[in-house]
Amino acid sequence: MVAKRIIPCLDVAGGRVVKGVNFVGLRDAGDPVELACRYSASGADELVFLDIAASHQGRGTLVELVRRTAEAVTIPFTVGGGIGSVEGITELLRAGADKISLNSAAVADPELVRRGAGRFGCQCIVVAIDARRRTGPEPGWDVYVKGGRENTGLDALAWARRVVELGAGEILLTSMDGDGTQAGYDLELTRAVAGAVAVPVIASGGAGCVEHIARVLAGDATGGQAAAALLASLLHDGVLSMETIKTRLLALGLNVRPLESPPGGERRDVADRAVV
Repeated sequence: MVAKRIIPCLDVAGGRVVKGVNFVGLRDAGDPVELACRYSASGADELVFLDIAASHQGRGTLVELVRRTAEAVTIPFTVGGGIGSVEGITELLRAGADKISLNSAAVADPELVRRGAGRFGCQCIVVAIDARRRTGPEPGWDVYVKGGRENTGLDALAWARRVVELGAGEILLTSMDGDGTQAGYDLELTRAVAGAVAVPVIASGGAGCVEHIARVLAGDATGGQAAAALLASLLHDGVLSMETIKTRLLALGLNVRPLESPPGGERRDVADRAVV
């Protein structure tokens, strides 16, 4: 059985890690390289670095910050934000990223997913989906882009299926309704997307305690559980530590990786890491 992953998320704007509620009211949460080092050393399985203002501001990801962060950690590292071409993907992989997360660019040019997967492999391409519950007569979730500012009108389940068909090897699924609230992950949304695709789904948005993490990773009798849980404010604010989370998840019977550093401090890369 594949171990469940615990993944800190570094949302970056203006060179600093930030966190808000429902994608607004951003506050400073620290230096990205410092936090990345802390989480890498404390037992995180991977890191996600999202330049949340890049797409909205029409610029590329902060490559030098990515390079410094990647050099400082010993665990796989995913980068997203402002990536709109295969050349942009190449630049970030060369800067040290293991995987690339596409969101707004994938909606604008779905074939970018296919081109990226064809060039670097499906395991290298993550599609991030920011979803908000639909308020109209038909239940479901709409896909938002540009840091949650723009409703695309796309249905989240249909979009997830499409990007997987195009070659996405993983889905980073954020509930905009739950983001930063610490009220729990959107289990219905996670179950629906995980049940619709045959690739791992990373659940994001709403973690408030270890039990919330356990529920989204365990799923239920119908399946649809997440392969990984993304965390931000709980870790940034020191409410929970990686040791506390993993110890309690193991006690609850969840299959998570033990708190061990890679031998000799060597970088633990994802399988079949892209050659660029």
